[in-house]
Amino acid sequence: MVTETLPATRCRNQVFHWGRRTYVMGVLNITPDSFSGDGVGTDRAAAVAQANEFAKSGADMIDIGAESTRPEAVPLGPEEELRRLLPTLAAVRRATGLPLSVDTYKSGVAKAALAAGADMVNDVWGLLRDPLMASAVSDANAPVIIMHNQQGTGYRDLVQEVIASLAESVRLAQETGIPRDRIIIDPGFGFGKTAAQNLEILRRLDEFRALKLPLLIGTSRKSTIGLVLHLPEGERMEGTAATVAIAIAKGVDMVRVHDVAGMVRVTRMSDAIVRGWDAPA
Repeated sequence: MVTETLPATRCRNQVFHWGRRTYVMGVLNITPDSFSGDGVGTDRAAAVAQANEFAKSGADMIDIGAESTRPEAVPLGPEEELRRLLPTLAAVRRATGLPLSVDTYKSGVAKAALAAGADMVNDVWGLLRDPLMASAVSDANAPVIIMHNQQGTGYRDLVQEVIASLAESVRLAQETGIPRDRIIIDPGFGFGKTAAQNLEILRRLDEFRALKLPLLIGTSRKSTIGLVLHLPEGERMEGTAATVAIAIAKGVDMVRVHDVAGMVRVTRMSDAIVRGWDAPA
């Protein structure tokens, strides 16, 4: 597979050279009610241990979230989110040199997290929920992950509507001073979509290359995998591996995963097939 060369993205001490290989983002949930069953809550030692294990296993960056994004979760106020987030963020920042992303859609949380050592913002509402989020990212000269999301699952043309929404978020980002080489897009697998729509997104992932931006996807342990395989969250690793391998074949640049060690192996094997492999001499 030949992919268009995109400008590299700098994030802390890492340079993401898009198209060379698939990058792995490890999910560090510091929530007590994570959908995936892996939340460490406010146990800072457990969070640091998990971050260190991610680094050892080959993660390229870590995404820290203090508010659950499962559909039935109770929204947090920014004060409570920061109370959960900042002490653990500081501890993880001291423990690892990996780039850290903060998973939030609130500008105040993003601003405080970036000032406290986070390097990137992962906004599940694509800069559209909080009108100050784009400025918070721009003012910090930080990269941003723009994800598609919406209330409800009604679409006339699923993929084209998701692409159009992402394009609007990208326009807003650029108008606010975020350059294209600091923007990553995410079609929002599991957000505002039915299981069948999620599978269609994955099947048609290559169409998102039309936006000419790095592409991330987060399928890890999602309910769509559980529905297809009739399995609980803790038994969805093989299903996740299938979605990751197919996403790489469709041109994805980064995968957001819980099971870092296993998914690093999946990405390396998939990259060898899709992007080519230099056999050792």
